[in-house]
Amino acid sequence: MSPYRASAPITREWENFEFAVADGVATVTLDRPGKLNALTFEAYADLRDLLAELPHRGDVRVLVITGRGRGFCSGGDVEEIIGELRKMETAELLEFTRMTGAVVKALRECPIPVIAAVNGIAAGAGSVIALASDFRLLARSAKFAFLFTKVGLAGADMGSAYLLPRLVGLGRATELLILGDKLDAARAETIGLATQVVDDEELPAAAAALAKRLADGPALAYATTKVLLTRELDMDLGGAIELEAITQALLMTSKDHHEFYAAWSAGRSPQWTGR
Repeated sequence: MSPYRASAPITREWENFEFAVADGVATVTLDRPGKLNALTFEAYADLRDLLAELPHRGDVRVLVITGRGRGFCSGGDVEEIIGELRKMETAELLEFTRMTGAVVKALRECPIPVIAAVNGIAAGAGSVIALASDFRLLARSAKFAFLFTKVGLAGADMGSAYLLPRLVGLGRATELLILGDKLDAARAETIGLATQVVDDEELPAAAAALAKRLADGPALAYATTKVLLTRELDMDLGGAIELEAITQALLMTSKDHHEFYAAWSAGRSPQWTGR
C-alpha cells in the first residue's frame, strides 16, 4: 500500500465486472456473456477508477483483463449506451468520450503490466482496450474489429489512431481503422498486434503463466520500463537517452538491483521485492 494515500478507501468490490487478486495478479473478468461483454457507462467508469487505484493497493504486480463466455468485449452496449447517447447534447457527449478516452490513458499510464487475454471478439472499445494493454494473448478463434466507421463515427477513437500506427505501422492502421473489417488472430499475429496466439483451451493457462512470470519478477524494473515506453513515444532521441540515463542511475541504487548482485555472487536466484 502506498504511504501517500488520500482519505478515500480502496474499493473492495466492483459492481460492473468481476475482480479478484491472488499472488500479485489482479484479474478483471468482463461478465456480460449474453451481450459478448458489451460495456455500459458504469463499466467504463469502473475500469477508469480501478486503474487509478491499482498502483496504490500494494498487492498487485500485474493485471489480466479477459471476458467470460464467447467474447472478450464487443464494445459499447448498443441499447444502453448508443441509444442513450442519441438523446444527449454535445457537452454531455464530450463528457462521455473523454471518459472512454480516460480508460485508455489510465491503461497506458498505470505502472503495472496489463495482459489482455482475448478469448473471442474484441470489437470497438473492446479492441482499443486490448490495443492499450501491454500484452495481447489471443485465442485462435479471437478476432479484432475497429468498427467505428461502420457505425458512422471516426475510426480514430479512444486513442486508437495514436496507438495502432505505433504498433503495426501507418499503412496497416489506416486499413484497420478506415475499413473496420474483422481481423483474425493469425493476421493479428502476423502484423504484430498479437503478442501470442494459442489454442482456445490454452488461453487461460498461457495468460496465467505470463502473469505469474511478471508477478514474480522485478516489478520496479517492469513498471519503469512501461513508463519510459509510454513517455518516450513523443520524445526526440537526445531527450530519450537523457531520460533513460537518469532513470538507470536511480535504479542502480534500488534494492532489487542490489539483490541481483547479491544473488549472482551467492549463486542463487534473486528474491525481488519491487523496491
